[in-house]
Amino acid sequence: MSVETLRMILFFYLLASFLLAIFYLRDRNLSFGEYSLWGLFALLLPVLGPFIVILLRPGKRIDKGKQASGHVR
Repeated sequence: MSVETLRMILFFYLLASFLLAIFYLRDRNLSFGEYSLWGLFALLLPVLGPFIVILLRPGKRIDKGKQASGHVR
């Protein structure tokens, strides 16, 4: 593998992990400022940031009505 190929793989990994964190944050009940700060945190710590954002679970999960019936399956 050439250096350019490795750089492209690293770039796509960083982009994919950042997008994973952003899509995770989308389902959380956060203000715009909190959303921006957590997104910036995930962007500034490119390798561990997205995983830390998901593990810390900021805000409360937005209930989409699926779990409103109280039944656990």
